[in-house]
Amino acid sequence: MMTNASINVKSEGREQFSPFLAYVSSGKRELSFCRNEVIYSQGDPADAVFYIREGHVKLTMVSFAGKEATFSVLGPTDFFGVCCLSDQTERLSTASTLGPTMLVRIEKKVLMRSLSENSVVLETFLSCVLKRTLNLQKDLCTQILDPSEKRLARVLLRLARSAGERNEECVKMPKISHETLATMVGTTRSRISYFMNRFKDQGFIDYGKGIVVRPSQLSMVIKEY
Repeated sequence: MMTNASINVKSEGREQFSPFLAYVSSGKRELSFCRNEVIYSQGDPADAVFYIREGHVKLTMVSFAGKEATFSVLGPTDFFGVCCLSDQTERLSTASTLGPTMLVRIEKKVLMRSLSENSVVLETFLSCVLKRTLNLQKDLCTQILDPSEKRLARVLLRLARSAGERNEECVKMPKISHETLATMVGTTRSRISYFMNRFKDQGFIDYGKGIVVRPSQLSMVIKEY
């Protein structure tokens, strides 16, 4: 019989506490990916849910006209591919890594059974899904109401929170291109470069080999509007 086991996961200098994986005893396997690897592509069979143990994953979608947009970047303890739990048989987006990433792949049938049989699995999973739904709603409101500079600041802050401790003064983000930021913010690459240079001059961020964000200072951009 499974006891109240738990797993402590080391993730980018932080410890993530996750009882979830301990209760899903079968139908799961760990996968390792390098930077810029595709986990699944838009249109692939939707037959599993993924859990991020380490690293970051971006979700992109391509329209019928060929226009690509990055609508989410996820980090440790996030789930993705959850649409397979509905009647969706094909992936609606492409999932790829931003850097070295460790995932746990959980088969759809196994997870469905665990959700119906184990209250801990159900509670943990629903909490993560609801959190992500709320973030998507906030992103939608931001996209409609806020200017592009503020939208960029929000994206950078969200990425920083997924990469570092909540109260950390300087957080090194996963490597992400200006093109990807542009599709997330909904503006041009040139505008992203302009605002990034402006944030750097103001001391809110720094970048060379990677982007370092100072969350408490970058938050001032949001408060100005």
